[in-house]
Amino acid sequence: MAQKKAHEVDGWLVKPHAEARIILVYGPDRGLVSERAKRFAASTGLPLDDAFTVVRMDAAGLADDPGRLVDEMRTVPMFADRRLVWVTGAGGDKPLADAVSSIVADPPADALLLIEAGELRKNAALRTAVEAAKAGMALPCYADDARALDGLIEQQLSEAGLGITSEAREVLKAGLGGDRLASRAEIEKLVLYCKGKERIELEDVREAAGDAAGLSLDDVVDAVLAGRPADFDTAFSRLIGAGTQPFLLLSAAMRQFQLLQMMRDRMDRERQPASAVVASARPPVFFARRRLVERALSNWSADACARALDRINSAVLETRQRPDLAVAATRQALLAAAVTGARAGR
Repeated sequence: MAQKKAHEVDGWLVKPHAEARIILVYGPDRGLVSERAKRFAASTGLPLDDAFTVVRMDAAGLADDPGRLVDEMRTVPMFADRRLVWVTGAGGDKPLADAVSSIVADPPADALLLIEAGELRKNAALRTAVEAAKAGMALPCYADDARALDGLIEQQLSEAGLGITSEAREVLKAGLGGDRLASRAEIEKLVLYCKGKERIELEDVREAAGDAAGLSLDDVVDAVLAGRPADFDTAFSRLIGAGTQPFLLLSAAMRQFQLLQMMRDRMDRERQPASAVVASARPPVFFARRRLVERALSNWSADACARALDRINSAVLETRQRPDLAVAATRQALLAAAVTGARAGR
């Protein structure tokens, strides 16, 4: 099987196998998926800013014409010995999986295919196609554990020439882990705050939160899940005002709805109460959020979660196509979900 376990991915990316020409990077942590895809792309040695050599495509744009992917992979490179076709935003849609299966059956020697996808079930057509391919490699990306967070903190602080006390590290770690991009942003903010110092102290971590102290992405997402539009609007406005990027909110919401959908599916399939499903969830639900998630499981059906995810995915696409409307598109999508949650809870 052409796949790696989650803890093996970083090691493989240090020296990717030459025979791997169809790379699938997938998982619920979109930030980590994006980061690892960029690392693989950089390892090819191709000029990533050359549109003739590196072709970027969004999976949403391939929905009506998946044959474009096959055509791009079969195109003869003109200015390099090979081309990279880079697809983002992939999911479990069958047309894309069929196109990838066609490429897997006869992979061109002068082209690489790199696909970024969200969470894929074990039997998802796209995942099975790549895993079964001799020229394929599937790389799963899950939320950082404590060891991975320590490595991320160490890497970024080392690059900045900063040390950190053990107490400060533990408090910093407690606020990280949901999304790799969000974690990097928080560490970068702390590094900037401590510029000129040799070591980060506990008080630095607490003070670096500034006006956003007590706020997190979960405040926004929890208000959506609980169906509290007014609370959502307040938390959303404060986070955006504090400089939080809209894509981080969409990523956090997407991750939570994916987890909620999986738990609700299990709840319906095994006929278990919400409390039992939450108690046995993996990764575990933080104890302070368990009652909220239990209520959300009771209010949100699997179909309602799917519709919310579709709305969020559409917002992601809109923010990429119109960056100037990113804040408005994000607010509209999440507010609509909050209203749906409010109606479901009545």
